[in-house]
Amino acid sequence: MNPIWLSSKPGLRTWIAGSSLLFAALASGAAHADQTAVMAVDATFSTLDPYDANDTLSQAVSKSFYQGLFGFDKDMKLVNVLATSYEASPDARVYTFKLRQGVKFQDGTDFNAAAVKANFDRITNPANHLKRYNMFSRIDKTEVIDPYTVKVTLKTPFSAFVNVLAHPSAVMISPAAMKTWGKDIGFHPVGTGPFTFVKWDPAGDLLVKKFAGYWKKGYPKIDVIDWKPVVDNNTRSALMRTGEADFAFRIPFEQAAALQSSPKVEVVAIPSIIQRYVSLNMSKKPFDDLRVREALNYAINKDALAKVAFAGYAIPSDGVLPQGVDYSVKLGPWPYDPARARELLKAAGYPNGFETTLWSAYNNSTSQKVIQFVQQQLAQVGVKASVEALETGQSVARVESARDPATAPVRMYYIGWSSSTGEADWGITPLLATVSQPPRQMNTAYYSNPAVDADLSKALETTDRAQKAALYADAQKRVWADAPWIFLVKEKIVYAHSKRLAGAYVAPDGSFNFDEIALQ
Repeated sequence: MNPIWLSSKPGLRTWIAGSSLLFAALASGAAHADQTAVMAVDATFSTLDPYDANDTLSQAVSKSFYQGLFGFDKDMKLVNVLATSYEASPDARVYTFKLRQGVKFQDGTDFNAAAVKANFDRITNPANHLKRYNMFSRIDKTEVIDPYTVKVTLKTPFSAFVNVLAHPSAVMISPAAMKTWGKDIGFHPVGTGPFTFVKWDPAGDLLVKKFAGYWKKGYPKIDVIDWKPVVDNNTRSALMRTGEADFAFRIPFEQAAALQSSPKVEVVAIPSIIQRYVSLNMSKKPFDDLRVREALNYAINKDALAKVAFAGYAIPSDGVLPQGVDYSVKLGPWPYDPARARELLKAAGYPNGFETTLWSAYNNSTSQKVIQFVQQQLAQVGVKASVEALETGQSVARVESARDPATAPVRMYYIGWSSSTGEADWGITPLLATVSQPPRQMNTAYYSNPAVDADLSKALETTDRAQKAALYADAQKRVWADAPWIFLVKEKIVYAHSKRLAGAYVAPDGSFNFDEIALQ
């Protein structure tokens, strides 16, 4: 049942009638006009409340109507959006932000310091049970200094805080809308972005239209965006070939070459900051032995994996953090050397290998190719791995929700990660800090190195770039040497757009930017 239509809120009947008429008009006219862009994406949207979304796609499409204080450009460099400047205290605990003036929410109310406080107070209240609570839980208090100045005091030093505020979840929602809709705000988004919400079918399309009161004069340059979830790879590609879609993401790697031959389509492949790896549960034998973990890294031909599973749209991982993440250090890649792998396994007491399980966090075709390839490569050095591609619910239940390392069933786990803050902390801490073991976050290797933990903590206590760089470099070198993962590949982002569409692109973290979207 679609909860967008179920509410006892005053005025809902009028809203339904009005929006239905508007949608009918758009469907019959504007939805087929030259200034409508159809954007085909590979999954449905979980919510339109970015603070309560764990998936990048839902946060990405929410940029239609929402903006944050900061954002990223196409190279993941920090840019001002609703904040014009900021100051940080030397101890990285107090941040003061100057806000952009003259900005209106789509309901006509003012964006100001009180709005920032309302949003931060909402996300930092654990009683709201929002999925992104952990990203903002360091906030102690938010104070309005004047209508366009806000001060945020943190509980502990955190020098990556501004990068967190550029994360696609850190948006400004109209306080009036939050008061009106309460927990249902995820179905009634009201922000400061270029488009206003029209309609969302949770099992289908999201329709947005041009916001006439947008603070960037002359924008947006089109009238309507129809965000169209198209789960089937072949159908999504077909929509691009027929011209029924103007943009498609993701493009299946194996279909990219054929789609490129279409005269009306441009296929784009860009470097990403999406790291693919297999975590090794170090709390369990045989993965508690460094020699075994090194052997597994030597056992996989990453160049061949990139060709077999990613149709060449990937490169071997050369570090703990992908190049493009601030403070990343190039350390590899691990060479392919199956003879060395067998030697290490023999030295560790496994001359005939061992049996284990390899799970994938995803069940799409690319991920299935990955785990099958890894299975075959491991078999060549005597490691027999049974493989299983998990559904989302299975991943949560078996891996992410495990409360005790002693009973956690995961052994080898194929997954990926994108540091959507563009900075090293979010690329290391949730995955490799001792405190980030499930169910808190995603340290599915159950890795624990006190020296790494200390580096990560100290890096957040300083705003000095040289000090941070040294600390993050040390942490990455230690992790690389400890090999808690099989470091596989950094995949490329592949998407397609019609040649009449300009100004829309996929960012290195897999999010979208369509501030300049236009139809030619």
